[in-house]
Order: sequence, then C-alpha cells, then structure tokens
Amino acid sequence: MSLPIYAFCLMYGFAGVALLHIVGCVWNDIMDRQLDRQMERTRHRPIANGRVSIPGALAFMSAPLALLLALLWPLSELAWWFGLATVFPLAGLYPLMKRVTHWPQVWLGCTLNAVVFIVWAQFQGSVSPAALALMIGCCFWTLHYDTMYSCLDRKDDIKIGIKSTAVLFGPQVQNILRVFTSLTVVCLAVSGYLHGQGISFYVLGVGGASAHLLRQLARLDVDNTRSCLLTLRSNAFVLGPVIWLSLFIEYVLT
Repeated sequence: MSLPIYAFCLMYGFAGVALLHIVGCVWNDIMDRQLDRQMERTRHRPIANGRVSIPGALAFMSAPLALLLALLWPLSELAWWFGLATVFPLAGLYPLMKRVTHWPQVWLGCTLNAVVFIVWAQFQGSVSPAALALMIGCCFWTLHYDTMYSCLDRKDDIKIGIKSTAVLFGPQVQNILRVFTSLTVVCLAVSGYLHGQGISFYVLGVGGASAHLLRQLARLDVDNTRSCLLTLRSNAFVLGPVIWLSLFIEYVLT
C-alpha cells in the first residue's frame, strides 16, 4: 500500500469513527435524558434540560448517521455487516445496558472497538486471531478508561440506581484498574506476535502503552473529579497516538 492510499484509508477510518461517536452521543443523550436530569454533572446537557427537543435531536443525528452509512456502503460484504452491527444493535442498545447490568463498559468496549473487525475484514477478507486479540485488548482498555469516567458520577449513580463498574468495584476500583491495564498490554503484545509485528511495535507501542498506563495509575485519584478527567483525556490524546505511531513507524521502515 502506497503512502497516499495509507493516508486516505486513515482519514476514511477517522471520519467513520468520528461520525459513530457523534451519532452515539446524541442517541445516548436522548435515551438518558430522564437520568441526566437527576445528576449534577449532566443535568445541564441540552436535551436533558429541554433546550433541544427530541425531534430536533433526531433531526441533527440523521445527517451524521446518513454519512456514516454512506461510508460503510463501499466496503466489502463482511466489513459492511460488521459496520451495521456496530451502528444499530451495539450502539443502539448501549444506553439501556446501565439499567440492567453493572458491566455496561463491556458493551461499550464491543461497540467502540468493533472497528478493528471492520478494518480487518476490509483489508484481509476475514477476522484473524490477531484481530481478535487486538479487539479484546481494546475492550480491556475501554474498561480501564470508562470505569475512570464512571467514577465521576458514582455518588449520583448509586443514589438513582444506575449500574456501572465503578459502582460495582467500590473501594477496590483502583486495584481492578490495574488488572484491566495489564490485560490491555498482554493482549496488545499477543496481537503483535500473532501478526508478526517488528521491534518498533514492541518498544514504542507495547512499551509506551505500558509506561503510560502505569503513570496513569500512579497519578489517578478516583475520588477526585479533575484527576479522573485528566487521566481519561490522556488515553485519547497520548496512549492512542503512541500505539498508532509505533505501527506507522514500522510501516515506513518496512
């Protein structure tokens, strides 16, 4: 694959993920509007406080949803089906999970990281063990950062009956986060081994991810809102790019 095609595919993927997040966030706010009104952090969201109507929110959501489906249309049949499963059953049902299980973060992990299967199916024509290991690792990563995120609302969640891993783990949440980070790194390394990745992936990707996750846990205070927010954001703006950069460097070197 030439560098221009690589760049095009990367931007194509970024666009799809961004559109999925927009659709998912709007849909989540529609479904959770009654709960959001009862929580300190979310009661001022535009749908929850009535500044945006449900028809208005659905109309706004229709444009990115149509664009997302348009991006899925040219993909291979297998990638297309994975894409539809991500957009409708997974993303569509996610807001209901916090009402029925303390593990909504697992459902969110499957929703967000199904993109691994979409990309793999598009370029490889199948889903390999390496893709499965990567997807599982990304799900553990989602459990790590979304559990931190749910710590922001833990008191309100307990009061109004919302379920989450932060509520489930209670005072042990920081210890269990260490388990999630360890499993993230292990799965990342296993995926690299199964796919035949080179040294740069292990040094920068696996090593960098390990160092950053350990630094997160050392600084994290799950009872401090600012600490949870800063740690959450560092996953998107530091950890993700570190792993991507390791893969890009290996691509350039080979």
